[in-house]
Amino acid sequence: MTTDAAPQTVRLSRDTITTLLALVVVVSLCWWYLVDMAIGMDAMPMMDMMTLRPWTASYFLMMFLMWAIMMVAMMLPSAAPMILLYRQVARHNRLSHPGLGTALFVTGYVIVWTLFSLAATTAQWQLEQAALVTPMMKSSSVPLSAGILILAGLYQWSPWKDTCLRHCRGPFAFVMQHWKPGLRGALAMGLHHGAYCVGCCLLLMMLLFVGGVMNLMVIALIAVLVLLEKVLPWGRLVPRVLGTVAITAGVALLVWPQN
Repeated sequence: MTTDAAPQTVRLSRDTITTLLALVVVVSLCWWYLVDMAIGMDAMPMMDMMTLRPWTASYFLMMFLMWAIMMVAMMLPSAAPMILLYRQVARHNRLSHPGLGTALFVTGYVIVWTLFSLAATTAQWQLEQAALVTPMMKSSSVPLSAGILILAGLYQWSPWKDTCLRHCRGPFAFVMQHWKPGLRGALAMGLHHGAYCVGCCLLLMMLLFVGGVMNLMVIALIAVLVLLEKVLPWGRLVPRVLGTVAITAGVALLVWPQN
């Protein structure tokens, strides 16, 4: 990779605008799906809402697709600076097909979050089997909710969080350190960056079980918090504040459980 003239900022070139518009379309479609699904759930009869559905293969697939689409809706906006920078650097380094390379980078990123979605779907299945999650996909157990909050809060203060967040917060540094040429390299870089993002946000996503997996306000709040962690210039302040709030909420839930 050429380093002496590599761009440190993303210019609004035609390629950049095209890539940005494509990301906006994908994220908008994912949010449209989530809103439509949430509206459909709200319109269900109360009896159906209170009844657990059997985990058939088709239902597992439906839940898996829901998680996968939700992860794209939540995470792709925060990955946009990295994706736009990759497109610019790929073009600067004369990658034979920078547009295809960018698509492969995004594909690698999405593959990692899709694997996370498979694990999350399996976790939801097991939690429902143990009667720890309601048919509305929300924790029904105070110890479970408190445990997730406290664990997520502690992780926000951990060195593993620091390491993963450092790679997510510095797109230019990531590209400089992990650049791989060619289309295969683009896919590998997307997988690599996706792995750091999962490491950074894994336990934040588990908060969905506390607030409700299909609670649009909770989904949007976590997505905004993830974005703020990555783009605000305050370094570790945001994750530490979030961690403190989560730990406090978890302890309060144990001490003063809701009726």
